[in-house]
Amino acid sequence: MKKIFICAMSLLVAGIANAQTGGGLKFGLKGGANFANMISSDENEDFDTEFKTGFHAGIFANIPVAGMLSFAPELVYSQKGYKTTGSSLLGGPYEYKVTTNFVELPLLLNIQASSNFNIHVGPQVSFLTSTTETFDQGESEYRTTVEEDNDNLKKSLFGGVVGVGFNLGPKTSLYGRYAIDLQQNNENGTSQTPRYKNQVFQVGLGLSL
Repeated sequence: MKKIFICAMSLLVAGIANAQTGGGLKFGLKGGANFANMISSDENEDFDTEFKTGFHAGIFANIPVAGMLSFAPELVYSQKGYKTTGSSLLGGPYEYKVTTNFVELPLLLNIQASSNFNIHVGPQVSFLTSTTETFDQGESEYRTTVEEDNDNLKKSLFGGVVGVGFNLGPKTSLYGRYAIDLQQNNENGTSQTPRYKNQVFQVGLGLSL
């Protein structure tokens, strides 16, 4: 994981240097909305989750390789997680939200299918920085259990990304993508927090500098 991080950072720094000296590379800023949920790895029919909104923001480079192919590493802050609702005998209905905050390194292959349309796909490494939990009328016993479960989440995960992009102008682009973690959050699930994989749909804008 550390080697991948160092390699991606080196490529991003190289992209900045070339962009500033008039090289053929592109460098820019990106950001937009996340729609995140989990994919449960446990057969727990009583554990239902819904998509929750968040955001992502970061920097990118686009390094020409050959013809319509380019290498597009990114460094992005991204919010994942899920929300669920339930009811306790004493507290009544409640809503529980988990927001997991990641620094991510997508290492993408960009295919410029036409002058205004591209397809991008590749792996990404995600590093968990913090977890935020919010309760609305939460039961204290439930709250303690899920907080302990989230303390045991993996701090780094390997995943994949696939998406498309549209050029809106010389320096502006619109993109949509789907990202999924290929590793579980942890090895031990409970009835309150099952084993799961993160998934997120993203929509955003990119600005080349």
